[in-house]
Amino acid sequence: MTTRDEPLTVKIGTAVLTLAAGWLAQKAVGMIWEKSTGRSAPKDLDNDEITIVQAVTFAAVSGGVAVLARRLAHRGAARAVARFAAKPAA
Repeated sequence: MTTRDEPLTVKIGTAVLTLAAGWLAQKAVGMIWEKSTGRSAPKDLDNDEITIVQAVTFAAVSGGVAVLARRLAHRGAARAVARFAAKPAA
Protein backbone atom coordinates (compact mmCIF):
# COMPACT_ATOMS: atom_id res chain seq x y z
CA MET A 1 0.00 0.00 0.00
CA THR A 2 1.49 3.33 -1.01
CA THR A 3 1.17 6.50 0.99
CA ARG A 4 -1.57 7.82 -1.30
CA ASP A 5 -3.69 4.70 -0.83
CA GLU A 6 -3.68 4.90 2.96
CA PRO A 7 -6.81 6.00 4.77
CA LEU A 8 -6.82 9.44 6.36
CA THR A 9 -6.92 7.85 9.81
CA VAL A 10 -3.58 6.11 9.16
CA LYS A 11 -2.04 9.38 7.98
CA ILE A 12 -3.29 11.30 11.01
CA GLY A 13 -2.35 8.49 13.38
CA THR A 14 1.10 8.30 11.85
CA ALA A 15 1.60 12.05 12.24
CA VAL A 16 0.54 12.02 15.90
CA LEU A 17 2.55 8.91 16.74
CA THR A 18 5.58 10.25 14.87
CA LEU A 19 5.53 13.46 16.90
CA ALA A 20 5.22 11.53 20.15
CA ALA A 21 7.87 8.99 19.14
CA GLY A 22 10.20 11.78 18.01
CA TRP A 23 9.86 13.56 21.32
CA LEU A 24 10.51 10.34 23.26
CA ALA A 25 13.45 9.45 21.00
CA GLN A 26 14.98 12.89 21.50
CA LYS A 27 14.73 12.49 25.28
CA ALA A 28 16.17 8.97 25.13
CA VAL A 29 19.10 9.98 22.92
CA GLY A 30 19.81 12.93 25.24
CA MET A 31 19.81 10.72 28.33
CA ILE A 32 21.96 8.03 26.71
CA TRP A 33 24.38 10.63 25.35
CA GLU A 34 24.70 12.25 28.76
CA LYS A 35 25.31 8.92 30.53
CA SER A 36 27.85 7.71 27.97
CA THR A 37 29.81 10.97 27.51
CA GLY A 38 29.23 12.76 30.81
CA ARG A 39 28.08 15.85 28.89
CA SER A 40 24.65 17.05 27.90
CA ALA A 41 23.56 16.37 24.35
CA PRO A 42 24.76 19.04 21.93
CA LYS A 43 22.12 21.52 20.85
CA ASP A 44 24.29 23.37 18.32
CA LEU A 45 26.50 21.02 16.33
CA ASP A 46 28.38 24.02 14.87
CA ASN A 47 29.65 25.00 18.33
CA ASP A 48 33.48 25.12 18.42
CA GLU A 49 33.54 23.27 21.76
CA ILE A 50 32.13 20.13 20.09
CA THR A 51 34.65 18.00 18.21
CA ILE A 52 33.88 16.84 14.69
CA VAL A 53 33.73 13.23 15.91
CA GLN A 54 31.14 14.13 18.56
CA ALA A 55 29.08 16.12 16.06
CA VAL A 56 29.08 13.36 13.45
CA THR A 57 28.37 10.66 16.04
CA PHE A 58 25.50 12.60 17.59
CA ALA A 59 24.02 13.41 14.17
CA ALA A 60 24.23 9.77 13.06
CA VAL A 61 22.69 8.41 16.25
CA SER A 62 19.94 11.05 16.27
CA GLY A 63 19.15 10.45 12.60
CA GLY A 64 19.03 6.69 13.03
CA VAL A 65 16.75 6.93 16.05
CA ALA A 66 14.49 9.40 14.22
CA VAL A 67 14.08 7.06 11.24
CA LEU A 68 13.40 4.12 13.54
CA ALA A 69 10.80 6.11 15.51
CA ARG A 70 9.07 7.21 12.31
CA ARG A 71 8.89 3.70 10.89
CA LEU A 72 7.61 2.22 14.13
CA ALA A 73 5.01 4.98 14.43
CA HIS A 74 3.76 4.30 10.90
CA ARG A 75 3.50 0.57 11.55
CA GLY A 76 1.75 1.16 14.85
CA ALA A 77 -0.79 3.50 13.29
CA ALA A 78 -1.51 1.10 10.44
CA ARG A 79 -1.98 -1.81 12.87
CA ALA A 80 -4.25 0.21 15.14
CA VAL A 81 -6.47 1.29 12.26
CA ALA A 82 -6.62 -2.27 10.91
CA ARG A 83 -7.51 -3.61 14.36
CA PHE A 84 -10.28 -1.05 14.87
CA ALA A 85 -11.59 -1.58 11.33
CA ALA A 86 -11.77 -5.34 11.90
CA LYS A 87 -13.93 -5.01 15.04
CA PRO A 88 -17.63 -5.46 14.33
CA ALA A 89 -19.85 -2.50 15.09
CA ALA A 90 -21.85 -2.93 18.27
